[in-house]
Amino acid sequence: MRGRYFMLISGILAVYFSVILIGIHLHKLPNFQLGPRSPRQSGMWHRVTIGTISDSKLRDSVRRGELLFDETPTAGAKYTHAKLACASCHVEGGIQPFALPVVGIPKLFPRYSQRAGHNITLKDRIEECFVRSENGTPLDYNSPEMKAIVDYIEWLSAPHLDSQPFVGRGLINLPDLKPDPLHGAEIYAAQCAGCHGFNGEGNPYLIPPLWGDGSFNDGAGMYSIRKMAAFVQHNMPQNRMGILTPQEAYDVSAFIHNQPRPKFNRAYRGF
Repeated sequence: MRGRYFMLISGILAVYFSVILIGIHLHKLPNFQLGPRSPRQSGMWHRVTIGTISDSKLRDSVRRGELLFDETPTAGAKYTHAKLACASCHVEGGIQPFALPVVGIPKLFPRYSQRAGHNITLKDRIEECFVRSENGTPLDYNSPEMKAIVDYIEWLSAPHLDSQPFVGRGLINLPDLKPDPLHGAEIYAAQCAGCHGFNGEGNPYLIPPLWGDGSFNDGAGMYSIRKMAAFVQHNMPQNRMGILTPQEAYDVSAFIHNQPRPKFNRAYRGF
């Protein structure tokens, strides 16, 4: 009897996680939608096909940049220790509104960085992501990988005739709220653990880990409770975006903030 009960529970859990993974995969398909599009989805900017780039060298570089951006732990393995991709934070390959999109950012550089204490270039900003969010090491400024990522972002930012004007720069603005990490633990268990795991481990190369050795370090932007709350409130859970209130987003972000993660390598504090 006990064995039959165990098999039943195991079967239910297997179906549950399979549905989640299928949903995440379908969500990434450009023409997939479940029911009518929300106003946020219908106004979403989109990419043209990389194959339309006439310059073959640029086309190859942009393709490589897209791969590095979307599959960083494998395509850029020698530069990163984390199991997160650039697209884990810059969602949908960097085009999702209010999810730290990279569309249009080349024209914003060089700019002053309060964290670095000096003006930085777009390449400097990319280095920040690798040594902080990716918990890795800097790229060579003149490497093919750096050129590919810059080419991808610049191509993504170019005007495309079949795209709407881009909206949704940065993150949404949330009020200053006092977070409750204990309540955040309850929210995490109910709304986040199904995908990210009860120990924040995620699913390698599919769902990013939120804490532990494979996650971002404590020098990353997402280590800020307020910044993570703004990201979470608008974008998570991925299959039910917007169901959390600003207070709930603060609470769950504070809970995640309190979990163990790698320390930022101070040798890279110039980034």
